[in-house]
Amino acid sequence: MRILVAGDLRNGEHDARILDALQDKRIKPALNGMIAIAVLFPATPVLSESVFETHLWDRLQALHDADRQYFAWDPNVAKDPRSVNFGMSIGGSAFFVVGLHPGASRISRRAPMAVLAFNPHEQFRHLRRDGEYERLRHVVRQRDIAIQGHTNPMLTDHGAASEAAQYSGRAVFANWACPFLARSDA
Repeated sequence: MRILVAGDLRNGEHDARILDALQDKRIKPALNGMIAIAVLFPATPVLSESVFETHLWDRLQALHDADRQYFAWDPNVAKDPRSVNFGMSIGGSAFFVVGLHPGASRISRRAPMAVLAFNPHEQFRHLRRDGEYERLRHVVRQRDIAIQGHTNPMLTDHGAASEAAQYSGRAVFANWACPFLARSDA
């Protein structure tokens, strides 16, 4: 896990450092291993789930707006957050983003501070290729049941629904609209 401390989720004062970390092409899943880039925001106050979600998408939008000047969208994922093939692209690579924070209703999404964990899609492709994805998914869901009593209703299998609704960890309804807009590459 690579960890970056970035101040307050609600402002972009550390966006350049976050982009540097996410655009680093040396960040690759290790053979038979996993990697995540965890961006910690210790200066963020405790936020409600909906307010956290708003700032999560504000931060992702700002990162995208700066990133698109230098990098094209990863062609392996869709730009439209409504698509079942959506993935957040930064530095030309797709990421599954996991938001964690003290105000999360899901125990597995609680953290002592706001965190955005960026997980490269590439590692999930490796897990599928190696036949390990289903086992890992089962372990994660069993642990969720053990600590919460049931699986997270927002979890869906890749390709069944857009992953965007899962980023913040907040339960959203079918009519939820992701506020993110992928702009054309510069």
